[in-house]
Amino acid sequence: MARATRARIAVFIVFALAGVAFATFASRIADSKASLGLTAGELGLTLFAASAGSLTALPSAGRLASRLGASRTIQLGMVFGFAGLVVIAAAVDLFESRWVMAVGLYLLGMGVGVWDVAMNLEGAAVERLLGKTVMPHFHAAFSGGTVLSALIGAGMSWGHMPLLVHFAIAIVISAVLGVWALRSFLPRDAEVSDAEEQEAAASAGTTPKSAWLEPRTLMIGLVVLAAAFTEGTANDWISVGFVEGHDVPAWAGVLAFAAFLSFMTLGRLVGTRLLDTYGRVPVLRVTFAMAAVGSLMVIFGPAWLAYLGTAVWGVGASLGFPVGMSASADDPARAAARMSVVATIGYTAFIAGPPLLGFLGDHFTVLRALMAVTVMVALAMLVIPATRELARRPG
Repeated sequence: MARATRARIAVFIVFALAGVAFATFASRIADSKASLGLTAGELGLTLFAASAGSLTALPSAGRLASRLGASRTIQLGMVFGFAGLVVIAAAVDLFESRWVMAVGLYLLGMGVGVWDVAMNLEGAAVERLLGKTVMPHFHAAFSGGTVLSALIGAGMSWGHMPLLVHFAIAIVISAVLGVWALRSFLPRDAEVSDAEEQEAAASAGTTPKSAWLEPRTLMIGLVVLAAAFTEGTANDWISVGFVEGHDVPAWAGVLAFAAFLSFMTLGRLVGTRLLDTYGRVPVLRVTFAMAAVGSLMVIFGPAWLAYLGTAVWGVGASLGFPVGMSASADDPARAAARMSVVATIGYTAFIAGPPLLGFLGDHFTVLRALMAVTVMVALAMLVIPATRELARRPG
């Protein structure tokens, strides 16, 4: 149990660092848009590069983690992700080029995609070892990392700090803490991998069914898709929506982003007990409904109500992604393959989301474009039953 406790703390830290890495860039999106003189549509198409990078890496991320182990796979993701941050900062501060920025975003997307699948696989292994729901706590750590990073980003934006300086500080701190935490991950012999299952199936003369052909896995992927869109839309556009739609300064728009992240973190911390008490399906139905209500408050309310709406939206967006990842890993023998499929489907939201919101923003304003969240919530409501527990965990 001591080993599981150490691994739980290590996974918590790695999730938090992933949040820091993501929000280091996200907190400066409005500044980057202004510096490069981009329209909403141009920004959306540029952000598309990060999604493309993630989808390039995600289909093979599970197999890579099975062969290299979660720790080494996360290290590889960190290398690509941090390199992407450097290129993005140089694109804005030195080259003033959206195309160079797109290259950096592609590298960042690749790194985050590999990092994401590997840390979720490790989180699922720790969750099974502990025998209780803890995955939302790991995703709360991610959210907490984004909150801290967003608040720092707000200060950097207020002080007109160059992106190169801001990003370099974040990279050095994250790299040092990451290498230290990865030493406490579970040993390879504690993990059940798809590679092992495939070897066993080969010796028995059978071939395991592709996870892409499993209806439950695909429906869980749709839940994660809706959750990723609901969360990602806020991550990418909420600060811009406040600046352009509610006429607040850039730093106040970042604070709206930070408020969303803070309450999403709170929802994940509280959500574990609710999930163990009531089950995945009813809890997800309530939280997705909250996301729809909160987004409408942001869109149609005055500024003070819009800030309150970010809190409701944040809680509503808190559990869909972690619950979907846990559901995909219910069977440890197929966890890597199924999680790669679910993550790949989910990250499609990050490909479609930015250009879709940018297109709608050019025609109806960024704030009104956020109504797309309601559509995705309706989709999620149809497929949430797929996340139902295969068997209740003891404890």
